[in-house]
Amino acid sequence: MILETPRLRLRPWRESDLAPFAALNADPEVMAHFPATQSREESDASARRVMAAIASRGWGFWALEEIGGEPFVGFTGLSQPPFEAHFTPCVEIGWRLARHAWGRGYATEAARAALAFGFGELALGEIVAFTATSNARSQAVMARLGMRRDGEFDHPRLAADCPVRRHVLYRLARGDWAARAA
Repeated sequence: MILETPRLRLRPWRESDLAPFAALNADPEVMAHFPATQSREESDASARRVMAAIASRGWGFWALEEIGGEPFVGFTGLSQPPFEAHFTPCVEIGWRLARHAWGRGYATEAARAALAFGFGELALGEIVAFTATSNARSQAVMARLGMRRDGEFDHPRLAADCPVRRHVLYRLARGDWAARAA
């Protein structure tokens, strides 16, 4: 499965994506709203889990490339969170971009393509998004997508003393997405 926008391609991962993904995950600014940066081994393991999810379901967090430009600038797509919370089971939308790709509207553009896939091809009734309460940039993307904020929660996979444990939850129903897309 490959999704395209005017500037971006959401595609399956390649082995050549592992090194730039590791650089992205080692960048303290990119990972500022996560518990820690990732080592190369942790990053590769994360990428392999994403690849396996795409291989088994046909969709997931796709690698993101600029059409005619950078072959890898991050990922965007859909996933099923592997934890229990008051809003699971669900499908979430997420993204993580290399710092040099920030400020270009890529997260919003790619996320719109992922939402169209989720609500169209997968016929999902709702898609959620969540991030650390401190992550204003991602919350701004969620708002631009038409998602509505629906409270806060403590991420169950983060320690009680983790500074990014508190998260915000956003939701978007298929009907609300369809009304915005029309």
